[in-house]
Amino acid sequence: MKITFKKLDEKAVIPSRATAGSAGLDIHACLDKPVTIESGDIKMIPTGLTAEPDEKDVALLIYPRSGLSTKYGVTLANCVGVVDSDYRGAWFIPLINNGKNPFIVENGMRIAQLIPTRIIIPEIEVSDTLSETDRGSNGFGSSGIK
Repeated sequence: MKITFKKLDEKAVIPSRATAGSAGLDIHACLDKPVTIESGDIKMIPTGLTAEPDEKDVALLIYPRSGLSTKYGVTLANCVGVVDSDYRGAWFIPLINNGKNPFIVENGMRIAQLIPTRIIIPEIEVSDTLSETDRGSNGFGSSGIK
């Protein structure tokens, strides 16, 4: 598959893998000036990009960077971002600071990672009944922790 990126800002950085074994392509902040995220705050960080995958059964999933979350408490406010294959608007990354100290995002900083993922597009059917299972409707925690 191929992803075609379009720069919406000349400062934008095209996502790339940091190492040959990296699963994700690093996404960079595209800023005119640094942005401070106070503890507990959420800021929408522009990337200066939009993109188009060449296949319709692909979602471009945006994940946190483990170093930002474990060292600084900075992660994605929405856990995982989903860029649909037909979306052509600007990409923004919603960062939340779960840490105790303010965090400064600077232009060009690697703030998230992109992992293209195949999706299954289901046929939808409506029914009054579903098949029986051993679990049934036993929900959260029903299987225990050991």
